[in-house]
Order: sequence, then C-alpha cells, then structure tokens
Amino acid sequence: PAAPVGHSGIIFELAFIIKDYLKKTGKGWVFVDDVDVHFPDGNIFKPDLVVITKENYSIIDWHGAIHGVPDMVVEVLSKSTQKKDVTVKKDSYEACGVKEYWIINPYMETVDTYLLQDGKYILTGEYINYNDFDMAHLNDEQKAEAKFEITLATFPDLTIQLKDIFAWGIFTNLK
Repeated sequence: PAAPVGHSGIIFELAFIIKDYLKKTGKGWVFVDDVDVHFPDGNIFKPDLVVITKENYSIIDWHGAIHGVPDMVVEVLSKSTQKKDVTVKKDSYEACGVKEYWIINPYMETVDTYLLQDGKYILTGEYINYNDFDMAHLNDEQKAEAKFEITLATFPDLTIQLKDIFAWGIFTNLK
C-alpha cells in the first residue's frame, strides 16, 4: 500500500525547498520517489528524495532511471518500510558511496543526518521539531542544544528550517 499522505507532504515540502534553490543556482537536480535508482551493488531502490549535483549529471538517464550514486538521498520512514530504510538501504547507500543520507521520522518529527567519511556513515545531526509545548518542558541545557535548521552538506549555502519540512498536512494540523 502507498504511504500515508503526510509522508508525501514531507517529501513535497523538502523537494520544493531544494528545487527552488537548485532552480536559482543551477547546481543540480532533485527527484522524488517515482524514480528508480540503479546502484553499483545491483540494488534498485526508489528513494523518497534524491539529489544529484551538476558534477554528477552523467548518472541521469532522462528517458529512464538514475544509474549510479546520487549525492544525497532522503528516506521518510513509514511503518511498513522503516526497518529497511535504516538497515538494508542505509547499508547499501553507505557501501555505494552516497555522500549525504537523511532519515526523516514523520511521527516523531525528527531528522537524522549522516555524512560519508572514510567509507562509513557518521551521524552528523539529530534534529527534533519542537513545538511550543515541548520547548516549555525542556531544561536550559536541552533548549541550548536544540537545532532549528539544517545545512545541507551537499550544498553548504542551503539551510532549511526544520519547521518547514514538517509544515504540511496532518502533522501540522495535529499540534
């Protein structure tokens, strides 16, 4: 079955922000979950979001699929695919050399960012979309550690507000 509509809302919001940036800068392309990505290890996945830089242009077959390693991949967890996203896919992306990998949990409104360093993923950020109620119940140290924006390693001049990723659909309306 298809993922819940909130899942696609998160993908849409993130893709829109990145697409707007790429349209202005000409630095690459963003694709959403209807594109096959053929990885060098033989796996074929449809990541929720894929970013390919201008320098990596040759892996895009505009009449077919992506054949090669994207610069950035994002997976939005759903109950039916969560285990695969954090194990099988993460391991494959790491082994094939995807430089930046994000895992978004729509239920907890969190984003974990990973960067490839020496062939292994290093967790570089854990982001929580705190609402006003949550913030009021954090201690001073927790408040000081809270991060409200994410800078893409793939495009260091692009910073995304965490609240904008979760700004669409049921997740906003439930607060």
